[in-house]
Amino acid sequence: MITTSVTEAAECLQQGQVLAYPTEAVWGLGCDPFNEQAFQKILELKQRPIEKGVILLAGHISQVEHLLTSLPQTTQQEIIDCWTNHQPSERATTWLLPADQHIPSWIKGEHPLVAVRVTTHPLCVALCNAFHGFIVSTSANPSGQEPAHSLQDACQYFGSQLNYLNGDLGQSQQPSRIINALTGEVIRP
Repeated sequence: MITTSVTEAAECLQQGQVLAYPTEAVWGLGCDPFNEQAFQKILELKQRPIEKGVILLAGHISQVEHLLTSLPQTTQQEIIDCWTNHQPSERATTWLLPADQHIPSWIKGEHPLVAVRVTTHPLCVALCNAFHGFIVSTSANPSGQEPAHSLQDACQYFGSQLNYLNGDLGQSQQPSRIINALTGEVIRP
């Protein structure tokens, strides 16, 4: 199914299906992060090992603020400021945060931290809000291939194996940078 309806796309996620959708810089694959079968399908589609982990994408800080509570107040504020002051033309930032007991182990892979990004991309914000929470976000491509930059690219990779939320990519030219919230280390500049 190809849709422009955020409501239909959120229903696909709620039904345990995989969805391709445009993000800030590339097309992503997403699913309900608590649905292990849907998550396994993403790994199969991408031919990606579970050990790598994936990003959780949220439409609002309130969807992930529980993951900030174990951090020092100054770090919490830095992350909140980063997400709330992000401009659409700027590169997005993903933070590696301490995972609480509610984050499934398959999301983190072999890592002790979970990768989280609060997006300003309007379609992604609407999707997360319609889904009522964060979703899985990983680039829409088989491992080793160039990420999809259009609906056509995503369809060429995955055909009818999943659903598609059609829309425009954001203005960023690069995937998000990744920063470890505990150490400040920039993992992906």
